[in-house]
Amino acid sequence: MSERTQLNFIYLSEPDMIKAGVTDMPSCVDTMEEMFALLHQGDYRMAGPNNDSHGAMITFPEQPTFPNMPTNTADRRLMAMPAYLGGDFKTCGVKWYGSNIANREKGLPRSILMMTLNDIDTGAPLAHMSANLLSAYRTGAIPGVGARYLARKDAKVIGLLGPGVMGKTSVAAFIAARPQIDTIKIKGRGQKSLDDFIGWLKETYPQVTNIQVVDSIEEVATDSDIISYCNSGEIGDPSTYPIIKREWLKPGAYLAMPASCRLCENMAGTGVRKVMDSIGLYETWYEELPKPSHRHIPLVGMQFMDMIAEGQMDKDELEDLGAIVSGDSPGRQNDEEIIIMSVGGMPVEDVAWATKVYRNALEKGIGVKLNLWDAPAMR
Repeated sequence: MSERTQLNFIYLSEPDMIKAGVTDMPSCVDTMEEMFALLHQGDYRMAGPNNDSHGAMITFPEQPTFPNMPTNTADRRLMAMPAYLGGDFKTCGVKWYGSNIANREKGLPRSILMMTLNDIDTGAPLAHMSANLLSAYRTGAIPGVGARYLARKDAKVIGLLGPGVMGKTSVAAFIAARPQIDTIKIKGRGQKSLDDFIGWLKETYPQVTNIQVVDSIEEVATDSDIISYCNSGEIGDPSTYPIIKREWLKPGAYLAMPASCRLCENMAGTGVRKVMDSIGLYETWYEELPKPSHRHIPLVGMQFMDMIAEGQMDKDELEDLGAIVSGDSPGRQNDEEIIIMSVGGMPVEDVAWATKVYRNALEKGIGVKLNLWDAPAMR
C-alpha cells in the first residue's frame, strides 16, 4: 500500500455536525462576512459561464408520460449547488439538495441535504456531511451580516413572518449582530409552529422578554427595527406573495428577505436602499429564467430585475452586500433610512461554512473516517 495513493475522508452525521459547531451562529455570521469579502474581490467560482449560477436543478413535468417519474409538485427540487471559495478556505464542494413539501406528511423535513467538500488541487473528497443544519445556519447568517452593516445600532424589535427553521436561524443571526434585541413579533400559519418557535426562543434567548403573536403582516412590520419574511408557500403568482408597504415602516427599518415577498410601488421606488447579497447571482437567474422572473423565484431581488428590464428602475439603484462589507460602499448612513436586502443564497456560503465545520471536526477528532481506496484500481 502506498501512502501517496491512499485516500480517506470523513463522514459527519447531523449529531457530528452539531458537535463540530454547525449551530454556532456568531461564528457562522463571522464566516459569512469573510466570504462576502472574497466574493467582492472575485476570489470564488460558482457554476455557469459567468461563475454566478445558483446551481443546476432537475425539473419534472406537470403530467409525466412515464409511470414512475415524479410530477412537478410544490417545492419538488433535486439540485446540485457547486462552488469554489479562495482566501483562507481554498476548498470546493457541492451541496446536493432534495426537497418535496410532501415530506412533512412522512415526518421528514421538507428538504434533505448533503454536502461533499473536496480538495481543490486533487479533487479528492475531504468530507461528506449532513447539510440540513449547515444550509439553515448559513442561510440565516446572511441577514445577520446585513444587520451588522445595515440595521440601526439600537435595534431592539424584530418582526418575523414565518416561525420555521429559516425564521429561527435568521433571529439567531439578528441577535448575534444586535444582542440588545428584546422584542419579537411573529406571525405564523399554525399554532404548532408558533409554540415550537416560542419554546425555542425562551430556551435559547431568555433576554427576549417580549414575545407577541400578531395576526397580520402589517403588524409584523409596524414599529419593527428589523423585519424578515421567512415564510414558505406556492410560487408563480406574485400577487399572492406577502407584501411589504412603506407606510407600515418606521424610519430606520432594516428588512432582510430570504423568502417570497413583493413590494408596493413606494417601496420599489426611490428613497429605499436596495441591497442584494450578490448582484451577479440575480443577473444570472434573470438570464436563466422565463420572464417575468419574479414568477419563478419569489425574492424581491427578482422583482427588481424585472423592474430594471421594464425600465421602471435603474440598475445603479442596486447595492451589493460584498461591497458594503469590504468598505467600498457605505453601510447604514443615518438612523432614518429604510434599507431592504434580498437574500438569495449561494453555494459559496455552503462551502465556507462546511470548511469551517470540517476543520473543527478534524481538530476535535469528530466524525467517521472512511477509506475511498488504498490504491486506485484504474489510473
